[in-house]
Amino acid sequence: MAKGIEIRQAHFPGRAPIEAYGNGGFRFADMSHRGSILCLPSGIYGWSATADNPFSGDRFDLILKEAEDYRFLLFGTGPNIQFLPPALKERLKRLSISCDPMSTGAAVRTYNVMLAEQRPVAAALIAVD
Repeated sequence: MAKGIEIRQAHFPGRAPIEAYGNGGFRFADMSHRGSILCLPSGIYGWSATADNPFSGDRFDLILKEAEDYRFLLFGTGPNIQFLPPALKERLKRLSISCDPMSTGAAVRTYNVMLAEQRPVAAALIAVD
């Protein structure tokens, strides 16, 4: 029996700099993804968070699950900076993770520099138009 198209959740199994962002998505590793992304040590994942609700979305638990593998979390909250909810900020602090919310553009640029320096970094990036 022929099998139909299988839809899988977006995941790039590696670390890669972000080549471009905007128009509602990102380019990395000669690929593109429409929507927000999580850049973690285990790879780059599609993420359903939006600028209106940047601290949620499916897969948010991956940020905490991989906490032992990075020390810096760059949080690109869209076109404007949105501060972390106090409970999340405290939870990351207990995990010894420095988390800096910033605009998505600033987070992408900082992530690329830290990645090139081979620093223990992760990024949660909200897509912008």
